[in-house]
Amino acid sequence: MIKHFFILLIYLTGLLQTGAISAQEKNKTFLQWKIAAQLPASPGQTKALGFAGPVVGINKNVLIVAGGSNFPDSMPWLGGKKKYYDDLYVYLIKSEKLILQKHKNKLSSPIAYSANCSTPYGIVYAGGENEKGISNKVFLLKWQQNSSSVIIKNLPDLPVAVTNASAASDGNMVFVAGGETLTGVSDQFFSLDLKNISAGWKKLASLPQPTSHAVMVVQSNRKNSFVYLIGGRKKNKTGISDLYSSVFKFDIKKNQWEKRQSLPYPLSVGTGISIGRHGILLFGGDKGETFHKSEELMAALNNENVSAKKKDLMQQRIKLQSSHPGFNHEVLLYNTLKNEWKNMDEIPYDSPVTTTSVKWKNYVFIPGGEIKAGVRTPQILEGELKK
Repeated sequence: MIKHFFILLIYLTGLLQTGAISAQEKNKTFLQWKIAAQLPASPGQTKALGFAGPVVGINKNVLIVAGGSNFPDSMPWLGGKKKYYDDLYVYLIKSEKLILQKHKNKLSSPIAYSANCSTPYGIVYAGGENEKGISNKVFLLKWQQNSSSVIIKNLPDLPVAVTNASAASDGNMVFVAGGETLTGVSDQFFSLDLKNISAGWKKLASLPQPTSHAVMVVQSNRKNSFVYLIGGRKKNKTGISDLYSSVFKFDIKKNQWEKRQSLPYPLSVGTGISIGRHGILLFGGDKGETFHKSEELMAALNNENVSAKKKDLMQQRIKLQSSHPGFNHEVLLYNTLKNEWKNMDEIPYDSPVTTTSVKWKNYVFIPGGEIKAGVRTPQILEGELKK
């Protein structure tokens, strides 16, 4: 009897210890999140609405957030008109805080959904869209601390106008991939050498598939740098998009693409950064369930001729969009050496899409973005990477 009691005691102790360890592992966070700052209200507006598709980058210890779009009057499915902006905000990163700087600069024109990346030479933004349509213009932003101003420099135009394309940099090289064009979705891939701007954009090996709204970053295998194209989507003539979980690696030296381990699920409009020598962090994104349902309803609406049925379909879409649940909160880590994905963390706030994340020292900043269909956020999220 005593022997059985001690056996039971040892068993229960083991369970308690295992439970304690599991709880500790569950509570251990990969990043420490907080709201670092809020984007101001635009001129003439009493409330800060935030922006989707802003220009975002880091230059000389400042975070620049510019442009973007929102719906200041009402939601798009209720007839609201999208507005594009040329406002430009500069935050000095000091003592782990974001301090808004005074200056008088604006972008050359309103723009949203450009392809953005930070380089040693400044912040490059390419393409995008505004009220006039899709752009092929490319610019470089540089912060001048002495004069508290932003220098805006024209770079060579892209060979094709695109919006919702992806950009990444490797030293002086800038890469732009895919995006939506006037006629469809692009599979084009270009590079620009910031040390040899006069040579213009160079066409590289085409993407394995036409892609927009993807995450693109540069990371290494400890020896050479590669470009990684992650997820994204492709809108079809039927109105129903292909949603991608695919991951491709581009060998810069060989000018060729290689398929890698796919994401755990289809994902688009997310954002990501490279960390360490062989890691890629992917934040949030849209898994596409509500997006696909909305597309299906819109396709049915466009093909319906009976007014009563059209009205019913419209009401279904309004209800679907108005009750949008928000976007994916998961933070995924990709190991380029092991070629594997892991779920590392969750964003504890409204998870933004259609924006750009940037890394500064041991911190990640995710400014603005869309948190539900048609709804923007003025929050600038900060995630501190735990060592």
